[in-house]
Amino acid sequence: MGNVLRLLYKHCCEPTTSNSQSLGPHGVSAQNAGVSALARDLLHFEVTSQVPEGLSKHVVSSKKAQSNWFKKLLQAWKEANPPPQTPEETARLVIATLKRHQKADVEGLLAFYNLPFPHTLVELSSGVPSTYPDGVKYELHTLPVDAKAVADGDTITVYVSTANPRESASVPREVQVAAIQRSKARADRDYAKADSLHKKIIDHNYRVIPIHNEEVLAKKYRIRLRGIDAPESAMPYGKQAKEELTNLVQGKSLRVLVYGEDRYNRCVGDVYCNGIFAQEMMLKKGCAWHYTAYDRRAELANWEKQARAKRVGLWASKNPEEPWKWRKQKREGR
Repeated sequence: MGNVLRLLYKHCCEPTTSNSQSLGPHGVSAQNAGVSALARDLLHFEVTSQVPEGLSKHVVSSKKAQSNWFKKLLQAWKEANPPPQTPEETARLVIATLKRHQKADVEGLLAFYNLPFPHTLVELSSGVPSTYPDGVKYELHTLPVDAKAVADGDTITVYVSTANPRESASVPREVQVAAIQRSKARADRDYAKADSLHKKIIDHNYRVIPIHNEEVLAKKYRIRLRGIDAPESAMPYGKQAKEELTNLVQGKSLRVLVYGEDRYNRCVGDVYCNGIFAQEMMLKKGCAWHYTAYDRRAELANWEKQARAKRVGLWASKNPEEPWKWRKQKREGR
């Protein structure tokens, strides 16, 4: 294998081992199938100088012009550090590389690989506030998030290591003892006893989580993203909203600025993932409403307004139903 082959396949084409995502072509997640397909075709082009069959049906320029695009894209991908891994990153690379080419060709190429069009891409702020905004009570630093922990587009279950100074002083004595006894039971290969002890730990809102070949005792928190309300899973666009949040947070450690708790004992907070403000992303991609009944921040209102103007996400529908109204109807049995 050449270096380019290893580079492309390492970052986007190796089959996923997660059971939480449906797999599409080439053994990758369905959402990233277009990224994988483009990477595969670039590799094929490097070896054969042939562009993919069927591309001509989506673009207006000749095969000679298409070959020129693929030369440029291959070079751009090799120079990218890191290479694009998501549909949005890949679309940005294509658009930047072919910015002097015809709009019909660029959009045709994006459509061929099912990548986002320019008007649907959003620019996101970067970084966590340097000082706590008014109202923040404390901050959580989570362990990497499992995809199955995302309940919908505005709720995530996270775990925080008890090694964290804020957590270490409040671990119940029975949880500490059960964790020690479980470790000994596993060393003795008494897995039935170990499982029983783990259930006791879980009943106290804790869990032992394997991280990098080590077992970490962690406390469970349910997080409600402050200021937004995403469609419920059973609503139109509910599945897409959940997938969007999952793709952002899965496998990542989060920073959560907690403002308080709601009536369901969930922590209400601002969620940051690798510097990306989750609520900003969800609003700008049209995956949620600004929840004005509980949050009056002007920036959130502006991000929703931008998505409405672009008609992206749920705003592609003429009259999307607000989730708070949908929930009220369900409660009233209508």
